[in-house]
Amino acid sequence: MGDVTGDDPYLWLEEVEGEAALAWVAERNAETADALSADPGFDPLKKRLREVLDASDRIPYTVRRGPHLYNFWRDAEHVRGLWRRTTLEQYRKDAPEWDVLLDLDALADAEGEKWVWDGARVRRPDHDLALVRLSRDGGDAVVVREFDLGTRQFVEDGFRLPEAKTRIGWIDADTVFVGTDTGPGSLTDSGYPRQVCRWRRGTPVADAELVFEAGQEDVSAWGQHDSTPGFERDFVGRSLDFFRSETHLLRPDGTLVRLDVPDDALAYAHRRHLIVTLKSEWLGRPTGSLLAFDFDAFLAGDRTHEVLFTPDERTALAGHAWTRGHLILETLRDVSTRIEVLTPAPGGGWTREPLVGVPELSAVSVVDTDPDVSDEYFLDVSGFLQSSALYRGRIGGDSETLKQAPDRFDTAGLAVRQHFATSRDGTRVPYFVIGPDHAATGPGPTLLYGYGGFEVSLTPYYGAVTGRAWLEQGGTYVIANIRGGGEYGPDWHQAALRAERPRAFEDFAAVAEDLVARGITTPAALGAAGGSNGGLLMGAMLTRYPELFGAIVAQVPLLDMTRFHKLLAGASWIAEYGDPDVEADLLHLLDLSPYHRLEADRTYPPVLLMTSTRDDRVHPGHARKTAARLRELGHPVLFHENTGGGHAGAGDNEQAAHNSALMYTFLRRHLT
Repeated sequence: MGDVTGDDPYLWLEEVEGEAALAWVAERNAETADALSADPGFDPLKKRLREVLDASDRIPYTVRRGPHLYNFWRDAEHVRGLWRRTTLEQYRKDAPEWDVLLDLDALADAEGEKWVWDGARVRRPDHDLALVRLSRDGGDAVVVREFDLGTRQFVEDGFRLPEAKTRIGWIDADTVFVGTDTGPGSLTDSGYPRQVCRWRRGTPVADAELVFEAGQEDVSAWGQHDSTPGFERDFVGRSLDFFRSETHLLRPDGTLVRLDVPDDALAYAHRRHLIVTLKSEWLGRPTGSLLAFDFDAFLAGDRTHEVLFTPDERTALAGHAWTRGHLILETLRDVSTRIEVLTPAPGGGWTREPLVGVPELSAVSVVDTDPDVSDEYFLDVSGFLQSSALYRGRIGGDSETLKQAPDRFDTAGLAVRQHFATSRDGTRVPYFVIGPDHAATGPGPTLLYGYGGFEVSLTPYYGAVTGRAWLEQGGTYVIANIRGGGEYGPDWHQAALRAERPRAFEDFAAVAEDLVARGITTPAALGAAGGSNGGLLMGAMLTRYPELFGAIVAQVPLLDMTRFHKLLAGASWIAEYGDPDVEADLLHLLDLSPYHRLEADRTYPPVLLMTSTRDDRVHPGHARKTAARLRELGHPVLFHENTGGGHAGAGDNEQAAHNSALMYTFLRRHLT
């Protein structure tokens, strides 16, 4: 253990905008610029990555709202972006005519703010008004403004809120559910809305009617109006922690009826159904099952249900989406996607069949459906070496290829393989290898990526930036599907919760060792990268398994596990990691905490720490303090902090290209 267990000498670096802290950041940024940006390969690489991000022939993915397909678009001319829409007839063309609703670059120039788009809630079913969310330079906190889609103007006296981590949604044209910062008592300890209010047009938000309130120690409260014609209902709820919640039907008279499902289940109403995803056993059904109940019968106490999905050792639920008459079910079998269509029969029961026209051995995801109106669906089909194609179809009808993205990098000589490593406790851990045939080329530079938390699954995708920056240069890219993720369902996640987190670290280390054993790479040529919770994983690799890696990159990382709950949104992650204020938890959190494990007399690989001043989710103090501690102990470390960008680390394509060029220049320099 290191000796940073009592007084923390670097607490001053937690002052996000502190004068001394920002001066320190400027010095570190200058050092990193001298070391990496001055590299002769840096500018050409950044230019090639910017071309990918700004490419005008990217697929403009859309969301259907009524007769229009909506898209948000950034390119070299529109750095902050355009919110726009078109029709399906136009969208089928190579160069559709777009109706621009809001130009964020023009708005940013007019108002002198670095606005970043955070989406819009368009009122259903009329699609006439929107609640636009704008972030200052990429933070999670947003300002909200009502927007008239007919006049393409903000509504002058409409719904408008200052910067906060607001939740807001339409009830009708003159009423919304809102939770926001209205002063003391309105936010939880995690910094999210604690209250749900019914806010009527033309009245101050402070006078909005309180309809539900969560506890101070809960993560957040929320309210939602279901506007499905014939099934209009209001729901409110609270997140007890990151994984447990309560949902209540809010009756017109203001009374609450709790949906009596397990706290860790995900439950929602869809037309006459109540759909429940299980995170633990219930009603004799295993963890990871998907169940359907009759909503009204369930409220009356009837627990009769249909099982829509049951997992097995190799198969987990990845997601589902409704069309007007069907349910599209996405599952993962050894991290490969399969798609089925489930159809409720009029007399009860469900039928199922594969979705026609889905290519095998591809990464497939449902992009959009229109559940109120039709059985239309949009599918994205891609792979590690296969650029995206966008399909549109109708269940029971034909499908068409709407868009095909061009290849962005040279795949000659590259292949995709899946292997399994054996972790310390005997668990088989899958991982994907994208690169040349190492039997012919021998070991080479390899980048291993992982996350391992919050039930997030890492599935195949076409990574043009990685392709250009790494694969084209002869590198091999590896994705590890370690525990803590959701690749094999809730059990895979729960196996690495709290004090069991080292299992995720052991899985990642096992993959690293397996790569060497297979002759794919050597420890000196193996790099590791991860962000956010994956940044904690990188800190664990640095402090627990430094001998396995030649270089490590941690992006917007979580590294001080004794104070994470006191910084920004950190309190919301106690269910994942444990509570530092509970003595029993503090013991394992100290053991997990990379910041506290750093020692002077160990040899660490070179490390690049990257964060953002505007990250209001994972505090930049994590990366700052760890860089300072590494410097103090005499270890090699580079640090780069974007002044903007939020938790994404970049607020526009220029920042994104710069960050990626820094990372891959660093890796290329150290992995031999």
